[in-house]
Amino acid sequence: MVALSCQSHFIIYKSFRNVNSRPCISCAMQSSQSNIKVVINGAAKEIGRAAVIAVTKARGMEVAGAVDTHLVGQDIGKVCDMEEALEIPIINDLTMILGSISQLKATAVVVDFTDPSKVYDNVKQATAFGMNSVVYVPRIKQDTVMALSAFCEKASMGCLVAPTLSIGSILLQQAAIQASFHYKNVEIVESRPNPGDFPSQEAVQIANNLSGLGQIYNRDDISSDNSARGQVIGEDGVRVHSLVLPGLPSSTTLYFSRPGEVYTLKHDVTDVQSLMPGLILAIRKVVRLKNLVYGLEKFM
Repeated sequence: MVALSCQSHFIIYKSFRNVNSRPCISCAMQSSQSNIKVVINGAAKEIGRAAVIAVTKARGMEVAGAVDTHLVGQDIGKVCDMEEALEIPIINDLTMILGSISQLKATAVVVDFTDPSKVYDNVKQATAFGMNSVVYVPRIKQDTVMALSAFCEKASMGCLVAPTLSIGSILLQQAAIQASFHYKNVEIVESRPNPGDFPSQEAVQIANNLSGLGQIYNRDDISSDNSARGQVIGEDGVRVHSLVLPGLPSSTTLYFSRPGEVYTLKHDVTDVQSLMPGLILAIRKVVRLKNLVYGLEKFM
């Protein structure tokens, strides 16, 4: 059922110089109480804005809060160029939003798009208010993941840490593992339009997935220290080459070969929208967890 709800409340606008609060009356179409309430932490980022739109369109869930240090006080619907305002202002206080949502006694999920230094505290806060978390933060340290795993296990709360939300990327990795049993030579070539930390997290994860499978790759060239041959990841000889050229899509290509044959796997990402199906899947699955799970592929 959908009902019209009118209520009086305080909206708090924060700026760098002062904090103002004023009462206002808002009337909004409220969907079923059974909907998953989703808080987007990092809502003003490109991926955060895409997530707001995706969650709004998805069945069985709704945006319940938007957190960021940028564009504070602005309606997240307008920030996302949606046709109508969502009547949800961006605020920079995660605890305030979590406290408000917890009073609804509804199932809620916090999606974290912030940065590695904030992830542990963000998940702890969400857990304290009885909410599970989906974390998509590149370059999160393994020590942080281990600490979160122990914390979630003790608290019996769920958390999904996703190195990638791209279903295509996960399918690429699964195909690469299958191919690794049949080919002795493999190299990873990635391209990105902008400079960053290389090899990328995706390339490193693929290389790690191929390592430890009993294969030694590129035996004829494994000991080469020629920098033009790319970086060797792990001890099994997987080489990664990273290209940075404006105009290139974010792309990952794997070349497997043996005499007389080359097997190529490729995945291109041209827009952040490619991550949204994975995000919606992650939100649906994490509400059932009572511990930490690393990798969206566990649910595919």
